[in-house]
Amino acid sequence: MNKFWNWVRNEDTGAAELIFNGPISEDTWFGDEITPAMFRNELSKVSGDLTVWLNSPGGDVFAASQIYTMLRNHKGKVTVKIDGIAASAASVVAMAGDETLIAPTGMLMIRNPSMVAFGNKEAMQKAIELLDEVKESIINAYEEKSGLSRSKIARMMDEETWLNAKKAQSLGLVDGILFAGSAPQPKPDEDEKPDENTPDEDEPKEDTLTAMSYSRAATMQSLMQKVSAERRGTPVDQLMSRLNLLKY
Repeated sequence: MNKFWNWVRNEDTGAAELIFNGPISEDTWFGDEITPAMFRNELSKVSGDLTVWLNSPGGDVFAASQIYTMLRNHKGKVTVKIDGIAASAASVVAMAGDETLIAPTGMLMIRNPSMVAFGNKEAMQKAIELLDEVKESIINAYEEKSGLSRSKIARMMDEETWLNAKKAQSLGLVDGILFAGSAPQPKPDEDEKPDENTPDEDEPKEDTLTAMSYSRAATMQSLMQKVSAERRGTPVDQLMSRLNLLKY
C-alpha cells in the first residue's frame, strides 16, 4: 500500500529519517492514506534520534494532533525539517520538533480550522463552538513552540497567514533555516556607488517582518477597498461591499 510517509536510514549517521510527504488523514479511503494507528505501530519500532522531512498541505486536524503527540512522546531527539510546505494541520506536526528547521524556499501556513456541518440552528451553533475549541487547541501548539501571544496567533490564523523561512524564524515558529551556516555573506562591490534610492537612516522603513508574510484575506480586502473607492456611488460599489463580507 502506498503511504504518505516512508522510513529511510541516514548513511552517514545511521539515524532514522522519516520522509513525510502528502496529506494527513484520519481514515484510509483510497488505499493511499495511512491512519495514525498504523503510523504509531511503525514509529514504536524506531528508537533514538529521529529526523522528519516534512512536506504536507495538511488534512485532518485530529489525525495531525495524534501524530504531533506521537512525535513529542518519542524517546529521542526529534528534528523536523520542512523541505517544502507545512500548511494547516501539517504546521501543527512541525511544532512537534525538539528542533524545527525550514528550507530557505520552504513555506509554513496557519489558518482557522474548517468543517462541514448540517442541521438546524442549534446544530450550527454547536459546530461554531467546536471550531472555536479546536482553534484554541491548535493555538496551544503554536504558543508552546514560539512563545507568541494567543491573540497574535489567533489573528494570524484568522487571516490565513503564509510565512516564508525568515518570517517563520523571526516569529519563533521554527528554530532555524537549513543551510544558513553555509551560505556566503554578500560583500559590497568596492566600485559600486550608493543607490540614490536608498533611504537615509532617519527615514522610516517598511516593517520587514510584515513584508515577508502574505495573507490572501488581507490582499483581497485591500483589492476590494481600492475598486470600491474608484467606483463609489455606482452599482459596482454595492457589489464590492457584498464581496467584502465573503471569506476568501
